[in-house]
Amino acid sequence: MSAVVTRFAPSPTGYLHIGGARTALFNWLYARGRGGKFLLRIEDTDRARSTPEATAAILTGLDWLGLDHDGEVVSQFDRAPRHAEVAHQLLAQGAAYKCFATQEEIAAFRDKAKEDGRSTLFRSPWRDADASAHPDAPFVIRLRTPEDGETVIEDEVQGRVTIRNDQLDDMILLRSDGTPVYMLAVVVDDHDMGVTHVIRGDDHLNNAARQMGIYTAMGWPLPVYAHIPLIHGPDGKKLSKRHGALGVDEYQKLGYPAAGMRNYLARLGWSHGDDEFFDDAQAQAWFDLSGINKAPARLDFKKLENLCGQHIAAADDAALLHEIEAYLAAAALPALSDAQKDGLKRGMYCLKERAKTLPELLDKAHFILAEAPLEPDAKARSALDPVSRGILATLTPQLQGASWSREELEGTMAEFAEAQGTKFGKLAAPLRAALAGRAVTPSVFDMMLVLGKEEAILRIEQAAASET
Repeated sequence: MSAVVTRFAPSPTGYLHIGGARTALFNWLYARGRGGKFLLRIEDTDRARSTPEATAAILTGLDWLGLDHDGEVVSQFDRAPRHAEVAHQLLAQGAAYKCFATQEEIAAFRDKAKEDGRSTLFRSPWRDADASAHPDAPFVIRLRTPEDGETVIEDEVQGRVTIRNDQLDDMILLRSDGTPVYMLAVVVDDHDMGVTHVIRGDDHLNNAARQMGIYTAMGWPLPVYAHIPLIHGPDGKKLSKRHGALGVDEYQKLGYPAAGMRNYLARLGWSHGDDEFFDDAQAQAWFDLSGINKAPARLDFKKLENLCGQHIAAADDAALLHEIEAYLAAAALPALSDAQKDGLKRGMYCLKERAKTLPELLDKAHFILAEAPLEPDAKARSALDPVSRGILATLTPQLQGASWSREELEGTMAEFAEAQGTKFGKLAAPLRAALAGRAVTPSVFDMMLVLGKEEAILRIEQAAASET
């Protein structure tokens, strides 16, 4: 078997949407899991709609998702001379022909066919015309499609798909101005790039039948086709803006971790038994075309958040901090100071659990990111009544003499609570308010350990002296 080569070939006419990201992921997983190559081609032949900004957004989205490609990015537009060369080669060998029919003649043909109740598929009168009858006029080059028989697509996802050749037109390869059409460009590029597996959305399934005609006429080997179902919204309808369909870059700005997105996108239409949570190595080892479902997948934000939470909890602390910094930059939020980064490194162990997104994690880290003196929220202020502030003032000297370990702090707090004739639970609310300015926080002991002795005592002293 030859080495596996897959490709992702987006059109730079807008952002990288979630369906395109999943297609890229499937191609990446299939190639990486088999020691093959994953190539990237920008299909920028539509010059009116293609923009450098859209290309940049696609590259940025793939980079955030961690979908690295092999070799240079290929521009389809730059390869137009090669596409035209193949069209003329097909013309020279009789597999294509010059068609001089005008747009008006084609429109008249279709109107008459519709009136007569016949197929409106255009049949060119120039298909079998002798070259001596050719006028000195603009022409297109059309592929000579077989008029009988069938074209069979052996698709790894859709199964065996059969299309009658009399339902296929003689598609245009070169326009009258000499520019190649997309359908030709795709085939030539895939062949020249050595693509062995074409994994793409099932909206391209009908294109495969027409594109196979070029492969056959050129004597080129066919790639393996796998046309994957589209993604639908939670209501089962085609995903659109009404479902909140976003560009991949928006998911980064919302604070979803890239590993969680990869995991979720992999499960969006593909399965490996009952496995839900897995890492990249497992996904690459398990991913196979046979595991792709025929039915459209449904976007489920709750499942996405659940998986992202598991990936945050399992993430390496340094890698997670790096991703937080990238999120803040993407969302145009203030960067972390060195002190805040150091605090997050110390506190990551008590922040990662049960945070489903990076903003949730940062919200839990408020006690680290905020600077003293804190401005408590309404619930925290209510916990700092005069009695509670008096207790905090009495506690401070006890903490001054404590060594800063969890065991020592827990013992000191238990003894203090007993001396006050109460339980530690009664002390927790004013301590949370003092240390974080919030009523809902990580554990008091975690906050004290992460903040360190000096900062923790300073905050308790400031809370004790405050006027609510």
